[in-house]
Amino acid sequence: MKNVSFKVSHWLIMFLLFFNDFSITSQNLSKSSKPNIVFILVDDLGKEWVSSYGAEDIVTPNIDKLAKSGLKFNNAYGMPQCTPSRLTLLTGQYPFRHGWVNHWDVPRAGGGAHFDENLNPVLVQEIKKAGYKTCIAGKWQIDDFRVEPDALTKIGFDAYCMWTGKEGKNPMPSGNRYYDPYVFTKNGSSTYKDAFGPDVFKDFINDFIRNNKDEPMFIYYPMVLTHTPFVTPPMATAKTPLEKHKSMVTYTDYVTSQIVETLEQEGIRENTVIIWTTDNGTTNKVIGNRNGFAIKGAKTKTTEAGVCLPFIVSWPAVIKPNSLSNALVDFTDILPTCLDLCGVPIGHTLTSKDKEFVIDGRSFKEVLLGNKETIRDWILAMGGGNKSKLTENGVENMYVYRDRVLRNERYKLKLGTKKKPLGFYDLLEDPMETKNIINDLGKGSRKENFHALYKATLNFPDKDSDPKYIPNPSQIWDVKVTAKSQVWKK
Repeated sequence: MKNVSFKVSHWLIMFLLFFNDFSITSQNLSKSSKPNIVFILVDDLGKEWVSSYGAEDIVTPNIDKLAKSGLKFNNAYGMPQCTPSRLTLLTGQYPFRHGWVNHWDVPRAGGGAHFDENLNPVLVQEIKKAGYKTCIAGKWQIDDFRVEPDALTKIGFDAYCMWTGKEGKNPMPSGNRYYDPYVFTKNGSSTYKDAFGPDVFKDFINDFIRNNKDEPMFIYYPMVLTHTPFVTPPMATAKTPLEKHKSMVTYTDYVTSQIVETLEQEGIRENTVIIWTTDNGTTNKVIGNRNGFAIKGAKTKTTEAGVCLPFIVSWPAVIKPNSLSNALVDFTDILPTCLDLCGVPIGHTLTSKDKEFVIDGRSFKEVLLGNKETIRDWILAMGGGNKSKLTENGVENMYVYRDRVLRNERYKLKLGTKKKPLGFYDLLEDPMETKNIINDLGKGSRKENFHALYKATLNFPDKDSDPKYIPNPSQIWDVKVTAKSQVWKK
């Protein structure tokens, strides 16, 4: 009887252990249907300044740790400038559709321009409908909070803590994003004396996490780092511009670790999707070495250093650690992917506020789950340089059809403003894009890939849209429209 009793007890223990493991697994799977999402967008930073992407002049241990905990993408495209990238991820549309092909610093330039949530698809509104608590901290710059103090609420954010952007007629103190930052919250705008901006925004997000950890959260953290002006962050001793830039990247790495640490402390890291990327390449004022190449910062350029960005997704409950992907993704894919993660899958359209919007992006959720290797045949970036103007009709693009680049895993096609192919590059043999092979296609794979990419461009609209918005009332700080179209430069 003792042996029988032992065997029964043994099997009972095994069953309970199995059931317990099964329960935990089931619980994780259940939670993974509605994970938290933390989207971190660093300002002006290319792959040549992230060590897990081969940077040789700096070590970013916390970003590297994040990459090792999840999936690192090799082929992720953003736009070459601030505004186009931010509007693209927010709307799921390419700039030729949402209209913000160029940078337009709304608080500084005005002209009645703003992001109109009634005329555009809005990622945050849709996530909020899915039952998420929403938060943003950092840099916005596509609305003037003096004119629209409720802009972020209308877009869907429950909580916000923002640098205002440099405001027209109020260049100081509004220009301060680092030391003594000028910050906008539900209490209005004010200078945070003796504070360091990145710490203010990081602390706000961490407090939001602690206060809302029992509900699904969507957190958008568009950092002010590493954009110029070059500064020496706390705990650093940098003096030269290059030293300051490196110390700002190091501080970006530190701030990243603080967000991750809070998620771990609150016990919700396993079921939190962290997407870590940047809006465009590095300022051209610095050079960084990567994988044996000296790379000058390529912000505003459609070269790979300007638009092929570091892109990391970590979700411990689901994504296998140390994963690497050559899947093609771009910033239009962020909206459909985030909605898919929240349980709101969409196709090529999104109905919002009784309007139907075309969505250019595709969800890469199945890539994250390991069920697909890629989701698309090409990715796109467009709008090198800043070619915007203000007329009586508002902000308009100076070109009917802006320059753009499309690429697949190996080949890259460049089109000019006349819609004609200007360049074709083999990125496997020529990663620095030094050899234009458009006149040397031959009869094999090169020619096939060229025609496949060019064929995709034939489906683009013949004319790029201008930004869609009902103008805000005129202000004394607006850029003035003259007889000649006013061109605004950043």
